[in-house]
Amino acid sequence: MALDDKAGHKAEELKGRGKGAVGDLTDDEQLQAEGAAEESSGKLKQSGDKLKDAAGKAKDALTGD
Repeated sequence: MALDDKAGHKAEELKGRGKGAVGDLTDDEQLQAEGAAEESSGKLKQSGDKLKDAAGKAKDALTGD
Protein backbone atom coordinates (compact mmCIF):
# COMPACT_ATOMS: atom_id res chain seq x y z
CA MET A 1 0.00 0.00 0.00
CA ALA A 2 1.44 3.32 -1.05
CA LEU A 3 2.36 5.67 1.75
CA ASP A 4 0.74 8.63 -0.01
CA ASP A 5 -2.57 6.72 -0.16
CA LYS A 6 -2.39 6.02 3.56
CA ALA A 7 -1.59 9.66 4.31
CA GLY A 8 -4.46 10.79 2.10
CA HIS A 9 -6.89 8.51 3.90
CA LYS A 10 -5.74 9.78 7.29
CA ALA A 11 -6.03 13.36 6.02
CA GLU A 12 -9.60 12.65 4.90
CA GLU A 13 -10.45 11.39 8.38
CA LEU A 14 -8.90 14.44 10.05
CA LYS A 15 -10.59 16.83 7.63
CA GLY A 16 -13.93 15.23 8.46
CA ARG A 17 -13.23 15.46 12.18
CA GLY A 18 -12.42 19.15 11.80
CA LYS A 19 -15.47 19.81 9.68
CA GLY A 20 -17.64 18.06 12.26
CA ALA A 21 -16.13 20.14 15.06
CA VAL A 22 -16.87 23.36 13.18
CA GLY A 23 -20.40 22.10 12.61
CA ASP A 24 -20.74 21.46 16.34
CA LEU A 25 -19.48 24.94 17.22
CA THR A 26 -21.76 26.67 14.71
CA ASP A 27 -24.70 24.35 15.32
CA ASP A 28 -24.73 23.53 11.58
CA GLU A 29 -26.30 20.09 11.20
CA GLN A 30 -25.33 19.76 7.52
CA LEU A 31 -21.67 20.47 8.30
CA GLN A 32 -21.83 17.99 11.19
CA ALA A 33 -23.20 15.31 8.86
CA GLU A 34 -20.63 16.03 6.13
CA GLY A 35 -17.85 15.86 8.70
CA ALA A 36 -19.10 12.57 10.10
CA ALA A 37 -19.35 11.11 6.60
CA GLU A 38 -15.82 12.20 5.64
CA GLU A 39 -14.39 10.93 8.91
CA SER A 40 -16.11 7.55 8.46
CA SER A 41 -14.97 7.31 4.86
CA GLY A 42 -11.36 7.99 5.86
CA LYS A 43 -11.51 5.41 8.64
CA LEU A 44 -13.01 2.82 6.30
CA LYS A 45 -10.27 3.42 3.73
CA GLN A 46 -7.64 3.08 6.46
CA SER A 47 -9.16 -0.27 7.45
CA GLY A 48 -8.86 -1.36 3.83
CA ASP A 49 -5.21 -0.27 3.83
CA LYS A 50 -4.53 -2.36 6.92
CA LEU A 51 -6.30 -5.36 5.41
CA LYS A 52 -4.24 -5.10 2.22
CA ASP A 53 -1.03 -4.83 4.25
CA ALA A 54 -1.95 -7.87 6.33
CA ALA A 55 -2.84 -9.88 3.22
CA GLY A 56 0.48 -8.97 1.65
CA LYS A 57 2.37 -10.04 4.77
CA ALA A 58 0.47 -13.32 4.93
CA LYS A 59 1.23 -13.99 1.27
CA ASP A 60 4.90 -13.24 1.86
CA ALA A 61 4.97 -15.57 4.87
CA LEU A 62 3.39 -18.39 2.88
CA THR A 63 5.62 -17.97 -0.17
CA GLY A 64 8.78 -17.32 1.84
CA ASP A 65 9.43 -13.90 0.31
